Amino acid sequence: MTDLVAYVVALAAALVGAFAGWHTWKQRPFSNPLFYAVAALEVLLIALLIGGCIALGSTDRDVDGVLFVSYLVTIVVIPPAAVLWGIAEKSRWGTGVVVVAMLTIAVLCVRLLGIWKNAYV
Repeated sequence: MTDLVAYVVALAAALVGAFAGWHTWKQRPFSNPLFYAVAALEVLLIALLIGGCIALGSTDRDVDGVLFVSYLVTIVVIPPAAVLWGIAEKSRWGTGVVVVAMLTIAVLCVRLLGIWKNAYV
């Protein structure tokens, strides 16, 4: 896992979170463009999950595999849950949930990089 990958995914999550924040600020319900933005991020997160598992399997680093994979799985599970909650909640706070979820993903991506880097070589 490289710095670039982690920061690009974190930035993408922050941008989707900003878009959801705009929806919340304007008191707009969950929209199709927001759904597509979260879906594109989900594809990126699935690629990160696959790439992270491959990197973990082929490294000589002493990475805590259970913790690393649990973070990878968690960031893949969060967006669908946020979308379901966001669609079910018809008020502006449905998109507020998506804001919190996207910021959580951004933080988890940076933490994932920390787990990878703090492994003993």
